[in-house]
Amino acid sequence: MKLILAIVNNDDSAIAAAALTEAGFFVTKLSTTGGFLMVGNTTLLIGTEDTGVEEAVKILKKHCTTRKQTNKPTATFGAGLQNFSIPKEVTVSGATVFVLNVDRMEKL
Repeated sequence: MKLILAIVNNDDSAIAAAALTEAGFFVTKLSTTGGFLMVGNTTLLIGTEDTGVEEAVKILKKHCTTRKQTNKPTATFGAGLQNFSIPKEVTVSGATVFVLNVDRMEKL
C-alpha cells in the first residue's frame, strides 16, 4: 500500500481531485501554503495499492500544469531595497509528488 502526497497549485486542485476520484481513488484535500512564494496551494492525500501509483501520477501530470508566476517582494522594515525585494518571474511546477510506503491502513 502507498500514500501519495501531491502538492498542487490551487488552480489545478479541483480538477485533479475530481479526475482522481472519477478514476476510483480516494482523495483528501488539505489547504497548504508554500514557503517560497508564500501562496496557497493544495496538498492531496491519496491512498492506493502499489499498482495504482503510476495511474495516479499520470492523472496528476495531465491535470497539474507548470506555469509562470511573479513572486511578490518580501522586503522587511529597515531592510531597504535589496535583490530579494524585486519581483521576479519564476516557473512553478504543476505538482510535487511524494510516494510513501504504508505499513498499515484501516478504515474505521
